[in-house]
Amino acid sequence: MNEILSASGRAFELLVSGDAELWIIIGTSFSVSLRAIIIAVPLALPLALLLTLGHFPGRRALVSIFNSLMAVPAVVVGLTVYLLLSRSGPFGDLKQLFTQTAMVVGQVVLALPLLVAMIHAALQAADRRAWETALTLGASRGRAMLTLMHEVRFGLIAAVIAGFGRIIAEVGVSLMVGGNILHHTRNIPTAIALETSKGDFAQGIALGAVLLFLALLLNFFLNFFQGRGELA
Repeated sequence: MNEILSASGRAFELLVSGDAELWIIIGTSFSVSLRAIIIAVPLALPLALLLTLGHFPGRRALVSIFNSLMAVPAVVVGLTVYLLLSRSGPFGDLKQLFTQTAMVVGQVVLALPLLVAMIHAALQAADRRAWETALTLGASRGRAMLTLMHEVRFGLIAAVIAGFGRIIAEVGVSLMVGGNILHHTRNIPTAIALETSKGDFAQGIALGAVLLFLALLLNFFLNFFQGRGELA
């Protein structure tokens, strides 16, 4: 018990003292995950719109596939991206394995199914009269889509928050394709795993506290926007 209290005290000191190594790890984690979500959202949005508004064979099967892909473990996604970027893989010549770029790619793949599924669910629950009215009044399909997206804006924000929360806390992809390289690809989850395995609990507790605070903050905003969506 005394060891836990002592480690917690050192963790607090690391956070408030501005420990350079600790904040580089936190900065790397946020930098990679923010880039990944910025890339993933524009990819997920048209896919979700196509699954909602499109009428083509296999649409229901695609919806089921995206829903199923949400449950794929992060380590499986990491293994897939690793094989693609390894020297013997099809993209090995790019030499991006064990870089932040590889981590971004892995997190985009991890976030995409969740974003598509959540945005599709939000669009499905929307009042389709907004779409139909916009088309009836002569709006282009693009303008009508913007009208529909405005109707479900709180659901879209909730999907982005959930997607970001999913990728910033994952360890499988980051460890396998990033390599946990100090000052380069070491992020919060991989650093926690490493420091805990070495018996250095202070840094692990400090980084865990950052993740816990982030999780509480994301859940607060998620509940807030979901509530606004229900009232809208």
